Amino acid sequence: MLCITWLSPAACKDDPVSCRLWAEPQANGFYMNGDFVIGGTFAIHYYMRSEQNIIMNFRELRFARAMEFTIHEINNRNDLLPGIRIGYQIHDSCSEVPMGLKLAFQFANGMKPFFNDSDSCSKSAAAAVPALVGDSHSTPSISMARMLGLFGIPQVSPYATCACLSDKRQYPAFLRTIPSDHNQAAALAKAVKYFGWTWIGAVRSDTDYGNYGMASFLKAAQEEGICVEYSESYYRTQPRSKLERVANVIRRSTARVIVAFVHEGEMRFLLEELTRQPPPPLQWIGSEAWIIDPEFLRFNMCAGAIGFGIPRSVIPGLREFLLDLSPAQALKSPLLTEFWESSFSCSLNGSSEGARECDGSDDIRALQNPYTDTSQLRVTNMVYKATYAIAHAIHGVICNDTQCDKNIKFESCNYTYLVVNDLDFLKNIFKYAYISKQQLIIVPRSVCSESCPPGTRKAVQKGKPVCCYDCIPCAEGEISNKTDSLNCLRCPPEFWPNAQRDSCLPKPVEFLSWDDNLSIVLTVFSISGAFIAVCVIVVFYKHRASPIVRANNSELSFLLLFSLTLCFLCSLTFIGQPSEWSCMLRHTAFGITFVLCISCVLGKTIVVLMAFRATLPGSNAMKWFGPPQQRLSVLMFTLIQVLICVLWLTTSPPLPLKNLKQYKERIILECGLGSAIGFWAVLGYIGFLALLCFILAFLARKLPDNFNEAKFITFSMLIFCAVWVTFIPAYVSSPGKFTVAVEIFAILSSSFSLILCIFAPKCFVILFRPEQNTKKHLMSKVPSKSFRRALAGLLLFLLAQRWR
Repeated sequence: MLCITWLSPAACKDDPVSCRLWAEPQANGFYMNGDFVIGGTFAIHYYMRSEQNIIMNFRELRFARAMEFTIHEINNRNDLLPGIRIGYQIHDSCSEVPMGLKLAFQFANGMKPFFNDSDSCSKSAAAAVPALVGDSHSTPSISMARMLGLFGIPQVSPYATCACLSDKRQYPAFLRTIPSDHNQAAALAKAVKYFGWTWIGAVRSDTDYGNYGMASFLKAAQEEGICVEYSESYYRTQPRSKLERVANVIRRSTARVIVAFVHEGEMRFLLEELTRQPPPPLQWIGSEAWIIDPEFLRFNMCAGAIGFGIPRSVIPGLREFLLDLSPAQALKSPLLTEFWESSFSCSLNGSSEGARECDGSDDIRALQNPYTDTSQLRVTNMVYKATYAIAHAIHGVICNDTQCDKNIKFESCNYTYLVVNDLDFLKNIFKYAYISKQQLIIVPRSVCSESCPPGTRKAVQKGKPVCCYDCIPCAEGEISNKTDSLNCLRCPPEFWPNAQRDSCLPKPVEFLSWDDNLSIVLTVFSISGAFIAVCVIVVFYKHRASPIVRANNSELSFLLLFSLTLCFLCSLTFIGQPSEWSCMLRHTAFGITFVLCISCVLGKTIVVLMAFRATLPGSNAMKWFGPPQQRLSVLMFTLIQVLICVLWLTTSPPLPLKNLKQYKERIILECGLGSAIGFWAVLGYIGFLALLCFILAFLARKLPDNFNEAKFITFSMLIFCAVWVTFIPAYVSSPGKFTVAVEIFAILSSSFSLILCIFAPKCFVILFRPEQNTKKHLMSKVPSKSFRRALAGLLLFLLAQRWR
């Protein structure tokens, strides 16, 4: 036998052929001899330092006795290990690492106090047990697996779920009949996510089971977008102050869901502490260590707790085996003696002071505790399968088709391989398990921040987890159409968010339409202006032989009235949806008709000046500006504008475009200028002619009152120039459809100024003062000789032209 640390080093040194155990071996809890003795360890007791007492776990006692039952069942079978008797050594590990290590050494070395093999201290002999079942908890299993792996002794645990034990390099001889916590942790994270709980608390046992399991869960939770407000640990041997601190953290937290990766022992003490001062309603998410334990039904705050547990099962005959216990049988085992005395509060052998003597009237079948409860055989079934797995592995090594040889010596690694192949039950998966038979209670919400509705985005709060955020409305022009959007999306150029900013709607297209109130008003004025011009034409034509019509250059007057009619009507081309033809027509028609109009006014002004100059001695100015020259001047001035318009239309004509820059929330459908130079050249040329006309009219303003048409022209040109000078800043700054309205207003204003200032006084005389429409009246009231000569010369010239 190999000398190890719990053998006396001095004994091996002084007597190399006689090794002596240094400490007393752990007494068997349950023992039966056999051809092959299988070991077993269960946490039948656990120590609670804060309470200064040792507590017996009746549930673990049931696990140990289930191993007994299974071995008896195997020995009674003819198809499994026929002729072979299986024995057992079942010990209490107390869920403590030192005890687990001691038992591992004991299973490796045996229980004899002296070893007299000449090779015992230098060469390994057969182990005391070929395999063992246990331990129920991960931390003792880890310490035992490290030691047993050195000796190649298989260890099959029914309940140690730590994912770390799956590492075959560290634990080559460890196997189990329950899935690892890696799968459970991922499933718990998905369950929490499924219910929409993104803000949770976490508590764990401060053990390998709790720490490794919670680490796996937190990693999976982070991948699912779940945030953890706190993560607290506790172990039952820690001071009570630590337990109180954990309970206070739970009471003060805002998370209404708690994930507990906790052993049943720590969970029991935590719930008892919380019961002293109950927190707000909580939703518990449990690991398999406590979620399937019926004992927790007595805690109301656990009603509706959910988690993943081992499937239920039925083991025929187990209940009868467990209940086939009398006081006399209980005295044969210290563990059963303690169970009996604890269950019935009596003393079997008089060892308990102050307790009554057990009189034999106690009925074990009337007990209701975890030992007798076989309604949900979950972990118990894992013990059952672990024991059978070892039996099948031994059978595969020592038995052939006909018989089994109990004398066969086999290496541990051989049946270790067979155990792995025989554990088909490892395919079991976790299923939903509810700790309460009541209706499932689910906390409606457990989030750090409420979900951000569409139209907002999440902005993480500084210094807090990603689940704590503010809902920021999407910026102008952006939307979010999903709940809890991380970013807002910008709408396409021709779309704009709705009021809720959760969808993009087509921007309204704006232009000066015909049904717009402003368009209707402008149309009325435009048609009215054209109608007035036509009426003046009719009046002038009807009275074309009258002195006032003849004296005012009737040819240019009729041409001026015609051009004013076109000016009024061309404003209508600016109304309606812009099209390719309307855009080109509106600017060119406006430019040409206005130049025609101003050219006629300019011609009338020049005629007045030339007539005045013609009355001076020796002057022959009028022969240079007769009717042919007047027609030619109007044609030349107009052709220049036509040429400018043709160049504009051929190089870069005005075309309809969608203005997306002026307003963010709507589209302005307008006529683009094309070439800005062409547009301002058209306006500049009109302005030049108007300014020239204004200057010439101003120079002729001192003619006699009865024939001072230059005064009216001066006033009309003053209004005309003022309108178009103010038009420029108004046009540039006007928004949307009002840009077009400003242009129409300028056209109508300047046109009305011309027709009212030049023709209204004449029409008034013709229609309402016919006595003044005479040659005598036009020749009267001349204030000076020079004016008389000028007026006489002008009248003679004009009358000669019209009455010949």
